Amino acid sequence: MGKGITPIWPSATTIDDDGAIEFHGRAAESLLAEFGSPLYLIDTDEVAGRARYFVRAAADAFTNSITHVSFAGKAFLSKRIVREVIDAGMHVDTCTMGEMRIALAAGAPGRRLVLHGNNKTDAEIELAVKNDFAKIVIDSADEPARIAEIAHRLGKRAKVMLRVTSGIHAGGHEYISTAHEDQKFGVPLLPAGADAAALGVLDDLGDVTPAATNARLSTAAAGDADSAAADGKPERELRYDIKYPYDLSHEEVSDADKALAEAMTVVADGPALAVLKSIASFGDDLELVGIHSHIGSNIHDADAFIQAAKRMMLLRKTFYATDAYTLPEVDLGGGYSVAYTDGEDSMDVRVELKRLADAVASVNRALGMPAPAISFEPGRWIVAPAGVTLYRVGTIKPVHLTDAKDSAGNPIDERVYVSVDGGMSDNIRPALYGADYTARLANRAGSAETMLARVVGMHCESGDIVVHEVRLPADTKRGDILAVPVTGAYGRTMASNYNQALIPAVVGVSESGASVMLRRQTVDDLLDLDQD
Repeated sequence: MGKGITPIWPSATTIDDDGAIEFHGRAAESLLAEFGSPLYLIDTDEVAGRARYFVRAAADAFTNSITHVSFAGKAFLSKRIVREVIDAGMHVDTCTMGEMRIALAAGAPGRRLVLHGNNKTDAEIELAVKNDFAKIVIDSADEPARIAEIAHRLGKRAKVMLRVTSGIHAGGHEYISTAHEDQKFGVPLLPAGADAAALGVLDDLGDVTPAATNARLSTAAAGDADSAAADGKPERELRYDIKYPYDLSHEEVSDADKALAEAMTVVADGPALAVLKSIASFGDDLELVGIHSHIGSNIHDADAFIQAAKRMMLLRKTFYATDAYTLPEVDLGGGYSVAYTDGEDSMDVRVELKRLADAVASVNRALGMPAPAISFEPGRWIVAPAGVTLYRVGTIKPVHLTDAKDSAGNPIDERVYVSVDGGMSDNIRPALYGADYTARLANRAGSAETMLARVVGMHCESGDIVVHEVRLPADTKRGDILAVPVTGAYGRTMASNYNQALIPAVVGVSESGASVMLRRQTVDDLLDLDQD
């Protein structure tokens, strides 16, 4: 009977009496003998279990809201993964024709699919509309008219929501932080040059009175000289509805009310509200179902999500105040972290989603708004810990160093470079983001004595690093197998043919056995692409 490893490995991963790693009882050596090296492994039981866990955690946290959870297909997508997450109660997010076609080919109904993308083609929009996707997430001001024209031509009414750039900065790396101003995604919440300090009222709504929760924003007529702004733009003013549900004739408007009015006024003049109004104008062809926020990726706690959610709820309130229409859904996106090495933090989704739910409920109570349906888009959290990549060890090269230190700051005079038969072509994350991974011998225990190693690939770049620093058995040798955990997300899906390397197979392992999910590329595949 094998024993488990550490929490960063799939739960059914064990070590046998000889120190070799087994996946659902299959030895690493046996898997490479059957399927080749390098090899991506995905524990599909782990994927299904994590998907069910997240769906339940969201429902348990948001007890007063309907919750929807979509799997972010960009993390890793195959027909089998689509079936696993759909069976677990999820939807699937797609953002390209390829992802859409894979999800549909897997049997996913359109009502369980979502289309994202900052540069959607007409063909992608048409496929989504024809198949009655649950929603198309609008990413720019020109999209409503495009989607409406396609929906009208097809005799359909497309469900859409707007992706809003909240201005909240979060994420493990600049390239995966997606809600700051200087990037390609979404429509800004605030007008250019606006002072975000006005939104500070969202951090303390305790003093807001019924006057503010009944506020309606109005725009002065363009020809009204008494209310026109100096720059020619109509001014916003706050009016109070004293008829329903409160009689405010004896109430005094507080400073907190005025601060909330100022925040709503800033949001009312922002691009996001303008695009929401544009969408609403296509009511015969577009059904506006909500707003969307995605702030980044690999985020460890709910703090940034809470700040972004408050801003989305303020936008929802402001849209209601100007149009008297309550947006039914708010999608808070994905970005939930996992641990890549022992000792790293991984988001406790039950704890953090409950914190988020409490904050959302509190802000909506203060704003006098009913609870919306809440949506989430986990990808990495579902599939990354279910993946392990197996490599065959090749060249081992000690390098003597001067004035060098290890990751802990300790002086070192040698580092051993352990080359494997893969590299940045099958996992670009260490090179692209500086991402950290770990590794261990998978075919045997190895010596008790260790060496400070850097696991590198076979490609023509010094940045071709698989694991920046790890202690491996000192007797590691050519032909050994190295296993790198937590590679289920953004490994195969970002793989390339750099140096004309062949993309490895993806094998699903489960209690039922091991089978190929995505076949290994061959040299013939490369030659078939070469038409000249």
